[in-house]
Amino acid sequence: MVSAGRPGHSGRMATKRSSYARLAAAVTVSAAVLAGALTSPAAASADGGAARMPLTRVELRRELERTLKEAGYVGASVEVRDGRRRIRASAGEAELGGGRPVARGERFRAASVTKAFTATVVLQLAAEGRLSLDDTVDRWLPGVVSGNGNDGGRITLRNLLQHTSGIHNYDWTEDTGTSAADFERTRFDHVGAEDTVARAMEHAPDFPPAAPDDPEPDWNYSNPNYILAGMVVQKVTGRSWAQEVRDRIIRPLGLRDTYEPGDDPRPLGPHAHTYQRFPGSTGWTDTTERNMSMANAAGSLISGHRDLDTFFTALFDGRLLPPEQLARMRRTVPASAEIRQAFPELEYGLGLMRQPLACGGHRWGHGGDLEGGTVRTGFTEDGQRSVVIVASGKTPGDEQLLRAERAVQRLTDLALCGRTTD
Repeated sequence: MVSAGRPGHSGRMATKRSSYARLAAAVTVSAAVLAGALTSPAAASADGGAARMPLTRVELRRELERTLKEAGYVGASVEVRDGRRRIRASAGEAELGGGRPVARGERFRAASVTKAFTATVVLQLAAEGRLSLDDTVDRWLPGVVSGNGNDGGRITLRNLLQHTSGIHNYDWTEDTGTSAADFERTRFDHVGAEDTVARAMEHAPDFPPAAPDDPEPDWNYSNPNYILAGMVVQKVTGRSWAQEVRDRIIRPLGLRDTYEPGDDPRPLGPHAHTYQRFPGSTGWTDTTERNMSMANAAGSLISGHRDLDTFFTALFDGRLLPPEQLARMRRTVPASAEIRQAFPELEYGLGLMRQPLACGGHRWGHGGDLEGGTVRTGFTEDGQRSVVIVASGKTPGDEQLLRAERAVQRLTDLALCGRTTD
């Protein structure tokens, strides 16, 4: 779910694409979150069904290989944690044609998982009394959200983090195009936060901003919401959102693989490549090297399996937020009906997603997508059990996108629920 891609990777694809393609982009960029609860050995499922056992390393690898085949990925890796027990598996290739498997510790673009980091910083500032979730955007960025029916005097910071602002999910591909040639032409372009917001303002809002007490507000996944949140962080602190994420989250938690690359298009350290088969192309395009400035606070971070596990675990066990702010973060509203076609019963909090598990209970986290890459995370309520899935290789087409997402969600359920014993 959360995705961030090239100029316009955002959650939603260009209007010329089919409705599900837009859904998949928004979903990948936003609903990619997958979190849940790993059952302990011989534990009964929440619904009173058959007992379940955690997957073994061999079983996890077999299920990942099945996911790779069903989704059509080039390569994939998964890491599952149950308490102190960790198992990991990889399948496919880290670099197409090279035969090198995806190795332990390789970095990847976290895409929209970045939103959880950005939301955490905003909530930390709220806990410190430096801003309020009820502040309007105009309170901090006067005149930035205006024109064509957009009104920053009515949109709150809570609306931004919750995706209930109604702001159009502007995607740069609406202007640059969606072909492989378009990607190659724009892949190293710098796109400023203000530029993206300004282009979003050229569109009328999708709906009026939601009231704070509305239990089922209108909802649309919109990357400009989080780009604006990052701009607010800078206005409040005098420092960029990336600097605040570094000093408030990355350094205190000792995250070794997580950083914001700025305009540097090349991931540092060991990393798997990402590949996209663009519309009209018969072969793969290597999308690994690219300028991610267009994603900004909505999706530009680079990270690793262990770092994402550490971050969400620290978030859920209260090391990053006081109880009041964490409770607000986990207060969810239903995602749009369109998104729920691919992600049944998905709900969104403030930078967090929640979705039911097949074995009962819910999974929490956030996911991300961009051209060529998929990231899914899943965590229990207390953060004690988790799964992080990373995959490379995407093929256009509504049915293929849906098939790939179903395969990843099935793997997530198996990793967190375990296998039945009968």
